[in-house]
Amino acid sequence: MAKKQQYSGTCFFCNQEFSKRGMGKHLQACKARKASMEKLDQKKKKVFYQLVAEDAYSRYYWLHLEMEGNTSLEKLDSYLRSIWLECCHHLSDFLEPGRGGSEIPMNKKISSVFSPGMYLTHIYDWGTSSETNIRCTGIRKGAAMTRHPVLLMARNNMPEHICVECKKPAPFFCWECIREFGAWEPLCETCVKDHECFEDRQPGEIVNSPRMGMCGYDGPAEPPY
Repeated sequence: MAKKQQYSGTCFFCNQEFSKRGMGKHLQACKARKASMEKLDQKKKKVFYQLVAEDAYSRYYWLHLEMEGNTSLEKLDSYLRSIWLECCHHLSDFLEPGRGGSEIPMNKKISSVFSPGMYLTHIYDWGTSSETNIRCTGIRKGAAMTRHPVLLMARNNMPEHICVECKKPAPFFCWECIREFGAWEPLCETCVKDHECFEDRQPGEIVNSPRMGMCGYDGPAEPPY
């Protein structure tokens, strides 16, 4: 699976790479981000919440997001589905911290749910569940940097996967090995041609999503806007 250095990610303001832990500090000081904010109409000030979304099971996957406080949790749910999760239109919920946490209605506003340091859990698909922890790291007052409800500020880099046969970089995996044997089998472009499971089923494509290999997920794992 992925190596430790793949915890790093890219800032979408300056395209520099930082560790998962260092990205939050960088975003506060990023000159490109500050320059973008200075160009905005500062008369239209609102309150924005900085959020970190992190897969609960595989810490390689994380997003730094910004949302205006008057935006609903439903918009955050839609974004997570688009960039990470959507496969078969499963149900999803936001929960208070902890597995026994109470459900939080989707129409709740970001400002009524989050404060710095506070976190909640998002669960997609109560059968083969994808669980995301979302933490508020700060608040800023100013103008909006996007017309969309969610701004993607930084994201983990694509984790590196190595072919189980020849140890070369692997862009594919075997669905049948996961479902029949619970085995994660990344495969390179050469070895995938000889893998016996592919007589009846096409290989899966490795994408930058924690839901890869689960249920019917096949990507695209790209930002929706």
